[in-house]
Amino acid sequence: AALALLVDGTLFNYILVSARRVLLGFVFSAGLGIPLGILLGTTRMVRWIVQPIISIIRPLPSLAWIPLSMLWLGIGESQKYAIVFMGTLAPLVVFVTDATLRVEPIYIRAAQNLGASSTRIMWEVIFPSALPSIVSALKVTLALAWTCIISAEMVGSMNGLGFLIWNAKDWSNVGQVIVGMLAISVTVLALDTIVRGVEHRFIPWHRDKKKR
Repeated sequence: AALALLVDGTLFNYILVSARRVLLGFVFSAGLGIPLGILLGTTRMVRWIVQPIISIIRPLPSLAWIPLSMLWLGIGESQKYAIVFMGTLAPLVVFVTDATLRVEPIYIRAAQNLGASSTRIMWEVIFPSALPSIVSALKVTLALAWTCIISAEMVGSMNGLGFLIWNAKDWSNVGQVIVGMLAISVTVLALDTIVRGVEHRFIPWHRDKKKR
């Protein structure tokens, strides 16, 4: 089954389709979720206002968003991006908020005693200290993003790995179902390896800490 899908290009094409949907939706989620999480972690008033909303949204599984997104956006590409966005935003905000709150207060007080402004404390103390945990949160929610897109492709799509698995199920093609599942695992593993490489390259203080 894998050989047949590779020869005609279907498997590679569906991997690219699903990966594009995941990454674009996840970029939108991270672009909002990381700044919002840091803001919640550093501003108590904003945390009191926004956290109840996040607590309501967070328990909702990705499948719960599919009917609403289809009613709002149809079954086009924008709906797929929206599913990933809505399915990963709340967990990412929670993870980033927690990472920000766990920054050692002594670092912040030391910077304040040395005359650092709020902006410098944010960029030179809080963000670097929280960054390793934020990267870990991105890895966790990236895997969650794949759950979201596979669910969306099973319900309303004519391509992608979710469609491949669901269509194979309808034809009782067990081999193709397993190929689709393995393709998801391999793709997520490849993306996780890339993220680890970026982490190793751009967070050297965390790398040195792990060596100790």
